[in-house]
Amino acid sequence: MSEAGTRTGRVGVREVAQLAGVSSQTVSRVINEHPSIRPETRRRVLEAMAALGYRVNNAARALGTRTTRTLGVIASDATLYGPSVGIAALEAAAREAGRWVATAYADAADEASVDDAAERLLAQGVDGIVVLAPHARSLESLAGRSLGVPLSALHGGPGTDAQEEGVGLVVAHLATLGHTRVALLAGPADWLEAAARARGFERAVQAHGLVEVRRWEGDWTAQTASTLGPGIAADVRAVDGPTAILAANDQMALGLIAGLREQGIQVPRDVSIAGFDDNPDAAFYRPSLTTVHLDLAGEARRCVAEVLQLAEPTPPTPPALIVRASTSAPSGPRRKPD
Repeated sequence: MSEAGTRTGRVGVREVAQLAGVSSQTVSRVINEHPSIRPETRRRVLEAMAALGYRVNNAARALGTRTTRTLGVIASDATLYGPSVGIAALEAAAREAGRWVATAYADAADEASVDDAAERLLAQGVDGIVVLAPHARSLESLAGRSLGVPLSALHGGPGTDAQEEGVGLVVAHLATLGHTRVALLAGPADWLEAAARARGFERAVQAHGLVEVRRWEGDWTAQTASTLGPGIAADVRAVDGPTAILAANDQMALGLIAGLREQGIQVPRDVSIAGFDDNPDAAFYRPSLTTVHLDLAGEARRCVAEVLQLAEPTPPTPPALIVRASTSAPSGPRRKPD
């Protein structure tokens, strides 16, 4: 076994410097990412750190650099697919940037809860805060405070353009199939994410000359969407009812399909249903779900770069329409009930 493998006790900067053949000051500069370090020197130091199992004392470094290399994330509703994937994407993007993530959970509808989450993160000395899928008023409240660190929102900045563009892809698909009367099962109105998708729906419907005949509001969950089934089924059966419905996320689309099935409405025979988010389970719904895939990993990298004021990362890939069995051409004209 090598000397590094038999070493016991805590490894310090001095041991790393000795193995790498550099000074302790050079090791400290590598740890703190000093720009004057030559790539070859940095490589030797990092290899020595790995060989010795050296771990950076983040708290100690913070005393000297005034940075903890930690990003704060304010999250809510992590049981839903979108927020849970957003948290994972932010953690991965932070790791790529050599940072760690501290997550504080809050009730996004409660400004006091969001403010408290921000205070908890600031008390940990985070270098910046990212808010995940926030309510508009909560983000405005944070933006109006003197936090002392940069603030960004995963779905509150340039990422909202992708939301609108993705919805536009769905509406264009429905128009191509021959649908003229469409409806929207929207997310909660004060969520930035839901608002962006609603705006995209309105603009695309107008651009393609379609008619939005109904709109309902859900809470992102399949359960609530399912309970809307009886009312939406009645609208679908109406002569002037929608022949296609966009649900603002896949979970609501799943619940809606189930709720309509209980009312005798078959998808897509009686009405086409599309979702948004490309949940990994969407391909296994019955019918499999037409939906939109977003590059959340790319959006997270953009967000982390914004907070850390890093060079602009590779732009996220555009949203992509995933066409599956839940959408088809309308079945034909409906007759008024006898």
